[in-house]
Amino acid sequence: MAFSTVRKSFAVAALAAVAAAQSTCDLVGSQTSIDSYKRFQIDYTSEQSEYWSTACSDLKPSCILMPTTTQEVAAIVSILAANNESFAIKSGGHNPNNYFASIDGGPLISTKKLDQVILDPVAQTVRVGPGNRWDEVSGALDGSGFSVVGGRIGNVGVGGYLLGAGLSFMSTEYGWAANSILEYELVLANASVVSVTESNHPDLFMALKGGGSNFGIVTSYLLQAYPQGDVWGGNLIFDATPEISKAMLAAVRDFTENYDDEKAGIIVTAERTLATLVDLWVIFLYYNGPEPPEGIFDKFFAISKFKINTCKTQSMHSLLSGNNWAIVKGSVYTIGTETMPLPNEANGAEVMQKIFDHWVDVSNKVQLVPGLIASIAFQPLPKKLAQVARAKGGDMLDVDDDIDRIVLELDYSFVSNLSYPKIDQTMRDTYGGFKTIVEDYQDSGLLPKDVYLPLFQNDCFYPQDYFGRLKPEKMALARRVQAEVDPKGMWKTRTDGFKIPSEY
Repeated sequence: MAFSTVRKSFAVAALAAVAAAQSTCDLVGSQTSIDSYKRFQIDYTSEQSEYWSTACSDLKPSCILMPTTTQEVAAIVSILAANNESFAIKSGGHNPNNYFASIDGGPLISTKKLDQVILDPVAQTVRVGPGNRWDEVSGALDGSGFSVVGGRIGNVGVGGYLLGAGLSFMSTEYGWAANSILEYELVLANASVVSVTESNHPDLFMALKGGGSNFGIVTSYLLQAYPQGDVWGGNLIFDATPEISKAMLAAVRDFTENYDDEKAGIIVTAERTLATLVDLWVIFLYYNGPEPPEGIFDKFFAISKFKINTCKTQSMHSLLSGNNWAIVKGSVYTIGTETMPLPNEANGAEVMQKIFDHWVDVSNKVQLVPGLIASIAFQPLPKKLAQVARAKGGDMLDVDDDIDRIVLELDYSFVSNLSYPKIDQTMRDTYGGFKTIVEDYQDSGLLPKDVYLPLFQNDCFYPQDYFGRLKPEKMALARRVQAEVDPKGMWKTRTDGFKIPSEY
């Protein structure tokens, strides 16, 4: 890959010559027209408030840089390349892991102003900037007759979501969100800019589809657009009695195995507000059409008398923005994950209940943590999704279609950063316990053994070994590509995220 031959402006090269003697913040502020904000300025304060987790907001960057073009991003990278400052890159601020999209004392590059949404209805493509949130994308496309594969909650940021592969309501129909990316515009560590497609840089193109922020800064994505009319969806909310919980676990297991219609999507979540002992099931339902066919969601509607039903025919934009109610505001937030093989019908009740009971037992131990809300989401990963993803060119997760799977998502939110060490251990105990339960059932024969169980990066807690859970050939590809595009290790050593391990 001849990445050194791609375009690099004279201005970028000139800035690098003096960068080593000054901080990035000072140089960008005095020598360029790039918007740069420092502490106590209104734009700085506003941008710091745009994190899902207040722990990220508590980290104070030395400045916040807001480039408006790819060349401005390249200029910043050129300056960074000439000094040794650590830095961070932020899209929507959805990732709650400290230092992944936040930093204390170094420059923060916010992609907020890289916010284009440009539809080409003839080519059926959409050029999307990483600074958008998904409700901004859906809003721009509203009424156009097209949509893209994106987040299920509108407030989620575009950049990190797509680099982590992206699980969507539309994934059984179109694959991971990354499977519908046609081109990346990427700023490399040497400040050059390259258009990455499957035909011109196939290895880098593959590495970006689930490889995270290890290869450069993406300044725009060219996405496949799909014809889109009204959709049906919303939420069902139930009390979490033992009887309802048993029925809910059976329903999500059955739905995952018998995925009768690829246009359907669900997230099944249990929520616990431990201080007040309020336990609920909240179901997110979606169908790509004005009404779901009879039978698709019947088992969920038949469970019990629901407390709330918001399901209706609406636009995609209305659905995504309507799901923003689920965002926890003003709290410290953590997220973790595990992937499990789907138990068969005979063993399903025992295995699913064991998973659920473990989550309840561990979360009970932190009941006195102020403001604690615990949730678990059961996210189907059926064989059909794997088949579609492979048919569309594959990705770093490279999930096979030998078995159905469920992606478990864990969330703990709480009021004070003082409680972080306790919840840190609680999160590890929760997903670690899930892994042990799965392995024990595999050893006993109740779950299939020797199956591939990658982690879903967008839901990973910071210590989880995302790359270590990929197939060896994908890990090797990631290492090789990183060595080619970032030989000095800029992304590896100076900014955080899920890092590619060195060879042992």
